Amino acid sequence: DLERERMRFVSARYWGVAAEVAKDGEGFESRLTHLGDKKIAVGKDFDEKTGKLIAKENSSVILLNQTDALDVMDQAIKNAWKVSDIDEKPVSRKPAPPFITSTLQQEANRKLGLSARDTMRIAQGLYERGHITYMRTDSVNLSESAIESSRKLVGKLYGKDYLSDGPRRFTSKAKGAQEAHEAIRPSLDFTPPQEMGLSGKEYDVYEMIWMRTIATQMADSRQLQVSVNLEVPTSRGPARFHSSGMKILFPGFLRAYVEGHDDPTLSLGERERFLPDLKVGAPVKVVKADVTEHETKPPARYSEAALIQYLEKEGIGRPSTYASIVSTIIDRNYCVRNGNALVPTFTGFVVTELLAKHFPDLVNSQFTSRMEEKLDDIAEGKIPHLPYLREFYLGENGLENQVAKEDKLIDPEEARSLKFEHLENLDVFVGKYGPYFEYTDTSNGEITKASLPEGLAPSDLNQDSVQNLVAQVKKGATSLGTDPVTQLPIFLKTGSYGPYIQLGDLPADPKEKLKRVSVPKGIDPNSVDEALALRILELPRLLGMHPTTGKEIRASVGRFGPYVVHEKDFRSLKKEDNVLEVNMDRAMELFAQPKGKGRRSQVMKALGEHPETKSPVEVLEGPYGLYVKHEKTNATIPKEKKLEDFTLAEAVVLLAEKEALSPTKKSKAG
Repeated sequence: DLERERMRFVSARYWGVAAEVAKDGEGFESRLTHLGDKKIAVGKDFDEKTGKLIAKENSSVILLNQTDALDVMDQAIKNAWKVSDIDEKPVSRKPAPPFITSTLQQEANRKLGLSARDTMRIAQGLYERGHITYMRTDSVNLSESAIESSRKLVGKLYGKDYLSDGPRRFTSKAKGAQEAHEAIRPSLDFTPPQEMGLSGKEYDVYEMIWMRTIATQMADSRQLQVSVNLEVPTSRGPARFHSSGMKILFPGFLRAYVEGHDDPTLSLGERERFLPDLKVGAPVKVVKADVTEHETKPPARYSEAALIQYLEKEGIGRPSTYASIVSTIIDRNYCVRNGNALVPTFTGFVVTELLAKHFPDLVNSQFTSRMEEKLDDIAEGKIPHLPYLREFYLGENGLENQVAKEDKLIDPEEARSLKFEHLENLDVFVGKYGPYFEYTDTSNGEITKASLPEGLAPSDLNQDSVQNLVAQVKKGATSLGTDPVTQLPIFLKTGSYGPYIQLGDLPADPKEKLKRVSVPKGIDPNSVDEALALRILELPRLLGMHPTTGKEIRASVGRFGPYVVHEKDFRSLKKEDNVLEVNMDRAMELFAQPKGKGRRSQVMKALGEHPETKSPVEVLEGPYGLYVKHEKTNATIPKEKKLEDFTLAEAVVLLAEKEALSPTKKSKAG
């Protein structure tokens, strides 16, 4: 349904005016919101299903075109501005509940880019080693001992002012919650992440769980929201511009955990938007103004996080099945990942349409939710399992009879075909080798058939894209010239992965492989000439040798876009990078950046070699303070210790105490 909404969506353009204004030398941004007694149309004033302005009787909304916006801007720059209204509103926020399975999967997807399957695999490993509680749960309840441990840790790390007035306890609001287990939290010793000996995504997931849990026992965040309206006269009435600011009065739990952000400290700074000291009636100076152009966007696709949130809300699935539901639709190619979005495929479309037409009850979310509830009742012993299963499979309207009845009505040819309302002359089929289309030219009845490019989503099909595909098919291979080195011909072709450059004609020996390189995204295939084709054929392009390893660094294009690679270390190029022009310096800059999104500790002081192992001992600063590191052992440095006075001898004592408490060390000693 969501993808079809995107297909029906009609984009609309609208314009506005953004100004930079200043008071006593302090600048801030303001945007046009009203003209006379009319409100300026913005994105929310358009129907997201059609992209058109929502029609209302006696509408007080005005849609600016570019000429209107330029006129308002010109007058606003010339005339005097003043503050017309100020509104200050104190607000507070409470911390989110501790993690349950669904929220852990959602946050790991948003913060760390992990799939639900990978999140559960990592959490399983942490649970099996005793680092966290059971990870398949829908309960937000924390045990009294966990609450006590959390509160002690908050007081130690942040001080008593950051503790909530009393212990916070949470109750589940999820539909069908069973609450058989405690919330997901660290084990009772609440060992800080930097002392766990973890690395990579394991470290990131544990840190996220640890931070979220202690945040539950922290004080509310208090903020002051400031809303300011400015006015400037125009020939069409006063133009009202709006500015908003926000000041954090007390960060509270935000010191430890901010949903959707990696670094709480960084996020606090990003959240604050300061405005100068303003008073109603006071003049302000316009520094500059610009016309802004906007385009409405279709409804966003589901991410894994959003899909799991929907499943939980509708009561579909349980903590133990969320990850497998998402993995199944991906593994069966019903949808593919594109960045963080789940994009339905043509295969997903035909399967969904077949089931919706012949088995509507089975794909109804309410039916699935009711079935889940019945299965819960069976698991709890409230109803016997055999009568329910017998009715489900063998009843008058059971699955066996439905399949027998509908099987006779299914037309195989119809079942693998798709028709789209906005593309009357197009038929799409899903075949053994992927999706393909048949386009009928109404002017002469000519039918064009060809495969659809890999990665093309159903909602990407429109009149323009179809005409381009048809034109490419009719055009066939385009000869671009000859390679001066090999003297082989160069062709521009279109295949299942889109346009590509081919060096050489089809060989007599089918085992002989020709060089083929995809045309990088952002390059119009129609603009490719011999010179550009030769540059594309250089991919994977050698940039140089790594100064440390002496191994090659190359730039190329893969299925997920352009990248640089060194010894299987792949780094995606950014939007501003050009794979044909990226150089060695830029590649080294990308390799220098840490992989992943989690925060990493910094070395603050090298203390020297450990007297027993001769391995280095270092002091590092992590998100929660200073700690000492030796090989795989980390130990927190007491707060009262100063970095400049901390010695190797003190570090050795702390490390020995930590190793003595380690279960691994104890078992080895025994």
